[in-house]
Amino acid sequence: MPNRPYSEVLLWLTILLVAAVLSSACLGAIDISMEEIAGAFGKLFYHGNDYTLHERIFLEIRLPRVLFCLLAGAALAVGGVLLQALFRNPIIEPGLIGTSSGAAFGAALYFVTGAMFHFHAGVWVLPLAACAGAMLATFMVLVLSGSREDGRTGIVTLLLMGIAINALFLSGTGFLSYIARDPQARSITFWNLGTLSGANWESVIIVAVVVTLCCWRAMACAAKLNLLMLGEEEAQLSGVGVRRLKMEVMIINVIMIAVVTAFTGVISFVGLVVPHFLRIWKGADNRYLMAAGALAGAVLLTAADIAARLLLRPAELPIGIVTSFAGVPVLIFLLKKKKYYF
Repeated sequence: MPNRPYSEVLLWLTILLVAAVLSSACLGAIDISMEEIAGAFGKLFYHGNDYTLHERIFLEIRLPRVLFCLLAGAALAVGGVLLQALFRNPIIEPGLIGTSSGAAFGAALYFVTGAMFHFHAGVWVLPLAACAGAMLATFMVLVLSGSREDGRTGIVTLLLMGIAINALFLSGTGFLSYIARDPQARSITFWNLGTLSGANWESVIIVAVVVTLCCWRAMACAAKLNLLMLGEEEAQLSGVGVRRLKMEVMIINVIMIAVVTAFTGVISFVGLVVPHFLRIWKGADNRYLMAAGALAGAVLLTAADIAARLLLRPAELPIGIVTSFAGVPVLIFLLKKKKYYF
């Protein structure tokens, strides 16, 4: 498998993504046929307005959800690739260092205070509030976990500190849920479990802009991250500004994950599972992991979304539960299989 060329791996992932997207567009509480999907696109492009019920459901609910799921999966996977390359350890992901819980806390704080003070200042305020919470939580984890003499953060210390900070911010989110009114409390509860049910065209546009720009900058950092994997001294001798690279990678990761989490809630383990299996499939070149990770993350989250919609149909299972059920065994396997530095 490692001898496969990158182009073949990307081709297979693209095929899987197309199949997942078509399945996601068709399946759900209400099944929509390919003929109805084609009819909806035809009327959309030719300015028709006599949509059937299924065609309206597809254009106004199902299609934005499918596109949002692709963007969110790509962002979570690329975020995992960035952090694993930065810390040179394959069991790091955004949810483990407080980024996701901090983002959820920032978003919850905005909704509760906005409802209390009747403050609503535009669609960008929610992502900004989530970014502020994510930056605060991630900064606390990194500072409090410290670093070893060789400059590497101990993985056990980092994980334990991440658990503590996650608990702190999730408690804050729980408190906000307790004092919130019923609509805000229900939203916060769904965020803690992860959901894509709130996807709409407005959120798709916001996340598309942020994720596209962040993935572009992440790809620009891939070659430097390859050098960093050899060690900080070797990277500096090769002309890499290590401190600047670390700062840029952390900013990219926090912004991308925070904006996605602001609309989806906490979705764990995508950034852990995807990079790990891509390394097994082909290798550890971060240029490959960025591109393949975006595709594989989109495939994985789309498959999880399909499962969330079908397992309790017509009700919907929170997608964070599905990804956790799949991700926890992988994390246990990694911790039992590998030996990490202390």
